[in-house]
Amino acid sequence: MAESTSEPVIRIAGVTKSFGSHQVLKGIDLDVAKGQVIAIIGPSGSGKTTLLRCINFLEEYDGGSIRIDGVEVGYTEAGGRRRRRSDRELAGIRVDAAMVFQQFNLFPHLTAAQNVMLGLVKSRRKSKAEARQIAEKWLARVGLSAKLDAMPAQLSGGQQQRVGIARAVAMEPKVLLLDEITSALDPELVGEVLAVVQELAAEGRTMILVTHEMAFAREVADRVVFTDQGHVVIDAPPKAVFDEQPSERLRAFLSRFAGFRAAT
Repeated sequence: MAESTSEPVIRIAGVTKSFGSHQVLKGIDLDVAKGQVIAIIGPSGSGKTTLLRCINFLEEYDGGSIRIDGVEVGYTEAGGRRRRRSDRELAGIRVDAAMVFQQFNLFPHLTAAQNVMLGLVKSRRKSKAEARQIAEKWLARVGLSAKLDAMPAQLSGGQQQRVGIARAVAMEPKVLLLDEITSALDPELVGEVLAVVQELAAEGRTMILVTHEMAFAREVADRVVFTDQGHVVIDAPPKAVFDEQPSERLRAFLSRFAGFRAAT
């Protein structure tokens, strides 16, 4: 963990998002400085994953602004009107906000190495030879040197998720987005994935992670953001969130997790 005082890599201001008549995000504000690790926690349906997907523009946000290094993610302003960026523009921006998904999202017909190489060749314009070298380096970093040419179906869930992490980090994004990356794993596989994330955090990479692993959030995050009903309720250092529990809604949420119940 490292505290950063630089200008925000990500600046989220007044972001709203609705699905039909249901408003999921109700004016989210959040700044993330370079090198910070932000853990987003909160009950199901509080808008955590939706916010992450808006940062990557996998979901179009209705109002407000999301900027990565000063560049508006999904839209441009022209003549006082907001215009959705072209798919080509979006592809260029998305590589700066690489996402690791709950369900791995590996291409089943490609090997582990080919899954990592694909974005490097198509989006970063690397040669296949260079992309292979980068894939080998990152798969080695996540402990999968022996699985370069394995198909996803030949890998455990934890191994598949580590391929997903290698694929994202290999793109050298400005921010790494991790969406409940252990939720689809058997309990015995969770530790191997979290260990990789902890190593990346120690290197000073900028990350936003949505997680239900409270002990991990406490250990790895510079700030913990508690969301509820589409709002940021608390944005504070881990000690303030988990020890002081300065909100009744937060206390009710944390009471579900062993070791984080408020003192009586």
